[in-house]
Amino acid sequence: MLGLGTITKKVFGTANDRKVKSVRPLIAQINALESEFSALTDAEIIDRTRSLQDRAKGGESLDALLPEAFANCREAARRALGLRAFDTQLMGGIFLHQGNIAEMKTGEGKTLVATFPAYLNALSGEGVHIVTVNDYLARRDAEWMSKVYAALGMTTGVVVPQQPDEEKKHAYQCDVTYATNNELGFDYLRDNMKSELSQMYQRPHNFAIVDEVDSILIDEARTPLIISGPAQDRSEMYREIDKIVPGIQDDHFTLDEKTRQVTYTDEGNDYLEDALSRADQLPEGQSLYDPESASLVHHVNQALRAHKLFTKDKDYIVRGDDVVLIDEFTGRMMTGRRLSDGLHQAIEAKEGVQIRPENVTLASVTFQNYFRLYNKLAGMTGTALTEADEFREIYRLGVVEVPTNKPIARQDENDQVYRTAVEKFNGVVEEIKTAHAKGQPVLVGTTSIEKSEFLSQLLTKEGITHNVLNARQHEQEAQIIADAGKIGAVTIATNMAGRGTDIQLGGNVEMKVQEALAENPDADVDALRQKIEADHADEKSRVLEAGGLFVLATERHESRRIDNQLRGRSGRQGDPGRSVFFLSLEDDLMRIFGSERLEKVLSTLGMKEGEAIVHPWVNKSLERAQAKVEGRNFDIRKQLLKYDDVMNEQRKVIFGQRREIMEAQDLSEITADMRHQVIEDMVDDFMPPKSYADQWDTEGLSAEVKRVLGVDAPVTAWGEEEGVDNADMRERLEKASDDAMAEKEASFGADTMRSVEKQILLQTIDTKWREHLVTLEHLRSVVGFRGYAQRDPLNEYKTEGFQLFERLLDGLRIDVTEKLSQIRPMSPEQQQQLIAQMKAQAAARADASLERATSAQTPGDASARAGFVEDDPKTWGNPGRNDACPCGSGKKFKHCHGQV
Repeated sequence: MLGLGTITKKVFGTANDRKVKSVRPLIAQINALESEFSALTDAEIIDRTRSLQDRAKGGESLDALLPEAFANCREAARRALGLRAFDTQLMGGIFLHQGNIAEMKTGEGKTLVATFPAYLNALSGEGVHIVTVNDYLARRDAEWMSKVYAALGMTTGVVVPQQPDEEKKHAYQCDVTYATNNELGFDYLRDNMKSELSQMYQRPHNFAIVDEVDSILIDEARTPLIISGPAQDRSEMYREIDKIVPGIQDDHFTLDEKTRQVTYTDEGNDYLEDALSRADQLPEGQSLYDPESASLVHHVNQALRAHKLFTKDKDYIVRGDDVVLIDEFTGRMMTGRRLSDGLHQAIEAKEGVQIRPENVTLASVTFQNYFRLYNKLAGMTGTALTEADEFREIYRLGVVEVPTNKPIARQDENDQVYRTAVEKFNGVVEEIKTAHAKGQPVLVGTTSIEKSEFLSQLLTKEGITHNVLNARQHEQEAQIIADAGKIGAVTIATNMAGRGTDIQLGGNVEMKVQEALAENPDADVDALRQKIEADHADEKSRVLEAGGLFVLATERHESRRIDNQLRGRSGRQGDPGRSVFFLSLEDDLMRIFGSERLEKVLSTLGMKEGEAIVHPWVNKSLERAQAKVEGRNFDIRKQLLKYDDVMNEQRKVIFGQRREIMEAQDLSEITADMRHQVIEDMVDDFMPPKSYADQWDTEGLSAEVKRVLGVDAPVTAWGEEEGVDNADMRERLEKASDDAMAEKEASFGADTMRSVEKQILLQTIDTKWREHLVTLEHLRSVVGFRGYAQRDPLNEYKTEGFQLFERLLDGLRIDVTEKLSQIRPMSPEQQQQLIAQMKAQAAARADASLERATSAQTPGDASARAGFVEDDPKTWGNPGRNDACPCGSGKKFKHCHGQV
């Protein structure tokens, strides 16, 4: 009997079917316009863009402009690239414009799909960012698609690391900007360390299309982007601690592979105390349990993690004198990326290479909070449905599965499970030999460099010619992938996720043309291309006869998405293909997460040596294990985000204040407000309200006034006058300090004074924010222990984080007031020299940082803002400090609801 849900699906289709059906009328409208747009001249296509831009700026909605914009873009792409977009590509573009993730299979032309929503949303003049996973793809896609945008009369920019300032600034001003997720995040952080608006790169965040969205917003979201500066050099300590770790026995520590945690046992602590004392790292009479040992214990723990959790050629490789991390999802080298908290230094000590100093955080942001800055976000990938809940919960993004242009003809076979890894690899080699003998190209997926090189040795023994693609062959990547679809090709790849390059059956025509031209630059290009295309057609037909690309995976990944991406390399655009996974009970996933029941089933079946079990039940069991791991990883990311959200609110306030300061021409009112607040707090401390005169400490107040305000006022004498109270004292001190600052301004000159105020404010905010970040890091590392006292660590972090932020703001007011009081009149030459020096220091701080701003503030209305709710700050909008308060009181926001 069919359930109600099944009947509903049969009658109405799935939710995805209904979404696909809903956009078909729009596609019909676009197709109906095709003949009109194909009749336009090249100049008329650009004129149509100008007309659409005027209509968008005149208030017409982008949805209303969509059919014409897509029809114009399709015609421009047909002329510029010779590619006419399929209806399924238009459908993907519509879903992207609507702020969804379009799941499109490999080979469906996602690069072209992005041009449609990018063009439509760029008509507003606010810019569009297309985000890729690496610099190579950013450059390639920008160069390739810039022909389409140029035909439409739009500009294209590309943002890459180590780019000259002017070039990068120009790229961000273009209509469409291609960039990597890392560079966008770092530029956001760098922008908020600049001292002048003219130095900032990014415009307000309008619309972003994220390619390989699951890789960027899921896989990389566990690690925040951090801009850091060097701390003190402690390389000798790392070396001394590293000498101790090899002496650690198995009973000295416990290892939990599921959570990737390693901890010392009591026996281990006893061994460490003895070893560290002998190495002069632990002072005599001091225990590892003493508070003074906290830093040493931290570094000893990191050394243990470096030795027991991080494996060479799997988690990192050594290149020259550098330890380079490997991305576990893509198998790429992450050059320039370093582990924090001294862990990278511990690995450097382990490998005996140069130990670089630890860094202190200058600015940081998570990818989640960076990408949530955009007014609208969209994404593309071949695999997103398994993570649909996370996309919806964290980013408010829906996932829509776009139908393929041609039906998928690939055969996905059941997993083959062996008892041991040796038996499994023998089975893999036999399977490769069988496919290779009939000329079928084979793509073999491995999970580490070590395993790919082990398999390579086995194939070499069998005399099978093959290519190996991993972090070590990173530079030859494009060439290896271009050859992977040739007749009889065997390619071993360490993680094929997020490679952004298709494997074409018979090889890549463009790559062959480039190779031939490199050998013979004087050749006739057209004749050469015709010959290569004819040869390619012949080779492609032979590959098709052999069964298309055979994807053979040697292990299952923790994430189903990564497995699906590997499978998706075969069967592009309706091509035939085949995929199978070879597993063993010794694989990490099977060993750590596979159910014990599976092992019992396999034992009961009485598997013989070298024999594999193949059954749909095994697949189901493995999927459940993967779902468990994915759920755990989602929880880790969600927890990271909850903690970062606390900092994110504070980050927005600080970055918003910095921007206000940079935009303001005259900051004298802000510095006066700060000075008056400092005076109020000082008077309240030394002359508490509603206290008697004999309880006042006027001498202490006098000394503090002189130190902080630089004013030698007769505070003690004033305090002895009849009838003087707390408010009178405050008024007199405010007048005295205002007069002193007015004298300074007269001697400096108003313009110079404004510049000095601006630089002092920005420098002090930056210094305080850096100190605050370090304090929050320390709080984050210890707050987890509050759970033992039945207190929620997150609530504790929120409460103490807010108190620390209030302290930052108090300290900011005092420091700015004190610094301004200490400046003295100088000669014009000295003044200019000082200002230039301060600007240079600010610029140097921003430029020296190698390692993610809010959009312009919206002024409050003169009357009460629509929807204003007294107790809900989210309804107040985002007014500047000196704008009218959105409650309609007529006061400035800083004196009303914006009081900190």
